[in-house]
Amino acid sequence: MSWWDVRSRCSVFGAVSSRAVTALVIGGGLAAAGWVLRPVMAPVWATMEAGVPALRLDPGLASSEQAVVSGLLGGFRAAVADITWLEMAEAAEAHDLAATESLLHLSTRIDPRPLYFWVNGARIMAYDMPVWQIEAAGGDVRVAVAVRKRIGTGQARRALGLLAEARRFHPDSAVLWIEQANIELNRLGDTAAAAESYRRAWEQPRAPYYAARLHAELLRRLDRKAEALAWLVKLHPHLPPSDEAAGADLVFARIRDLERELGVPTGQGYRPQTGQGVGPS
Repeated sequence: MSWWDVRSRCSVFGAVSSRAVTALVIGGGLAAAGWVLRPVMAPVWATMEAGVPALRLDPGLASSEQAVVSGLLGGFRAAVADITWLEMAEAAEAHDLAATESLLHLSTRIDPRPLYFWVNGARIMAYDMPVWQIEAAGGDVRVAVAVRKRIGTGQARRALGLLAEARRFHPDSAVLWIEQANIELNRLGDTAAAAESYRRAWEQPRAPYYAARLHAELLRRLDRKAEALAWLVKLHPHLPPSDEAAGADLVFARIRDLERELGVPTGQGYRPQTGQGVGPS
């Protein structure tokens, strides 16, 4: 698969969490941690059941309510969030959609700092939950194509909502924009939106080079070739030729391809700076 391709996922949860992996990695330590933290967890669940705003599962927790969570859990905040996430994993293995989504949200409410919760939560919502819903309704044979599409679209948009919420806590994260682009492209089929999200990813600190390349590729697929060429011409001088991940030679080759497709006259094409990648012309 070329670096221009965006990989789709079939069942994300299988790669995110499984009983086997949990047993190998956590083992007896998880049981011990759960026992030690039981006195801490008890007031958390009691608070949630009582409807205290700090632990409600509704989207959009206010900063003051987030502070209540921190005060309630103290130094155990990260550990409680991890255990809550593992409870979510158990629910997900059982394809319990309601419990999975509730515990997923609760994990991020307790501790919004780990990107892992947000990104993998969005993947479960976008890629796995539609499968669970269709299976519960009788599978592909009994569920009409239009209904399956509606379920998939609805879950994808819920996942995008989760990523938007995540950016309240991680406003400079390229990873969140990349995940949004992947969902827009692979689950919604919205190439234009995905192109924009890859561009937004590239604007963030420490963004991976492939985000910029994928932005150009999607512009090309949209037949916005002049925009793609202008983007790559602007990008290429900033790519370190010594860094293979930057793909300077590949970008240069794509520039030449676009120039040919757009009929740019010979001699008027892009000229790289000395020392820059100069892939095949």
